[in-house]
Amino acid sequence: MVFRPDMNQSISSVFKAYDIRGLSPDEIDVHFSLRLGKILAKRFQPTRVLVGRDMRITSAELEDALIKGLCSAGVEVVRIGLCSTPLFNISIHLAHGHYDFGVMVTASHNPGKYNGFKITMGDGRPVGQGSGMEEIRDAFLDESQSFVDAMTLGSVLDDSEALERYVTHVISLVDLPHDMPKMKVAIDIGNGMAGAVLPELLKRLPWLDAKLLYSNPDGNFPHHEANPLKEETLKDLQALTIAEQCQLGVAFDGDADRIGFVDENGEPLKGDVITAFLAQELLREYPGSTIHADVRSSWIVRETVEASGGQFSMCRVGHAMIKQLMRQTNAVFSGELSMHFYYKALGNFESGDYTFLLLLRRLANEGKSLSQLTEKLRIYAKSPEINFHVKDPQQKIQDLKNIYAEKASSTIELDGLRCEFRDIQDSSQDWWFSVRASNTEPLLRLNLEARSKMVLDTHLIELQKLISL
Repeated sequence: MVFRPDMNQSISSVFKAYDIRGLSPDEIDVHFSLRLGKILAKRFQPTRVLVGRDMRITSAELEDALIKGLCSAGVEVVRIGLCSTPLFNISIHLAHGHYDFGVMVTASHNPGKYNGFKITMGDGRPVGQGSGMEEIRDAFLDESQSFVDAMTLGSVLDDSEALERYVTHVISLVDLPHDMPKMKVAIDIGNGMAGAVLPELLKRLPWLDAKLLYSNPDGNFPHHEANPLKEETLKDLQALTIAEQCQLGVAFDGDADRIGFVDENGEPLKGDVITAFLAQELLREYPGSTIHADVRSSWIVRETVEASGGQFSMCRVGHAMIKQLMRQTNAVFSGELSMHFYYKALGNFESGDYTFLLLLRRLANEGKSLSQLTEKLRIYAKSPEINFHVKDPQQKIQDLKNIYAEKASSTIELDGLRCEFRDIQDSSQDWWFSVRASNTEPLLRLNLEARSKMVLDTHLIELQKLISL
């Protein structure tokens, strides 16, 4: 790829806070991937690198080019081919430093026209904003950057046992009861990478009757966007769950690191409700442990963690920041509103499969429906995350701080602005809002919660007007 000054701004934009992601092949093509492989080899001086990919239309050619770039510097590449992000990350975790770093070709939950790369160091640290991404971007854009091919080209080894190791490991950690009852679930794979993992997982769960939707991995995503955060993508899952009288419905995103759920009535569970639910389960196993939830999360998470004997703290949004914080605090679990769930037991990585098994274990042990078990976790009225295109997100956040901070019971500036309002005389008026600039898109994101829908709607209208000014 020949770089011109007018290309730099466009190319620079694909280097995100958590990963590299853009339109493919428009922004990210084989020339980009080849150069990235060479940059990574020069920047990190690795001996051995793990490489995998998802099922997107351009993933195979991007993987080939990336490997060529790495091998040109004499790197030994271990390729696991088609894989989910949890399978990829936990392969690094289980290797105990065998790899210097790993690169997975994927655009996560983004639509089919996107592709990209997730980079993880051999000790499990993700490469992102503040942890190496800026240096990679700057080296990539440096037109004077030159490369010297190694005297001896690197090698490529194929690992065909990664899937079996991953599934065995995840099941062993959950420690399911030997007398698991017969259960029926609906699963929407969304034509994503869960379709390459679930068949092996389900073989180990003979008591589970799984009704599958869109199980064939397909980078065109012919049925719907593989993003369980968007409730409109859950319609088919909801219908199947009710029609088949399933105990729950499960939806995976494109690379299977995020997972969403609907209860037996087809009612979606928000990411923070799932976080609170999982916190109850994990604090039985690890009493007194630290649990994090991101700044967009419901009051119910803190209340549930503390009522269950755990230590709670808020965290910034984004896997790179959360994984780093979990290392620092020795947290057992962290949850995001976006339905990423991270576990100390998995090296602080997320896994939709592990989360799924934890829910099944609790349903089996308690003998209650999912709606019954989550009823007390759904007591607040909560808005969906609302996105605004604004000229200057940071200035808008400052404007809102100037309006609300003095009135707020507490103001949190960990990630954007979160203002909480508690009425000592009338708790029915309690509410909070969070605004933050997106790390992946030019957007301002708004979340609100209140004791009642009436209070929620009042403040939502008020904030929408202020942000739109």
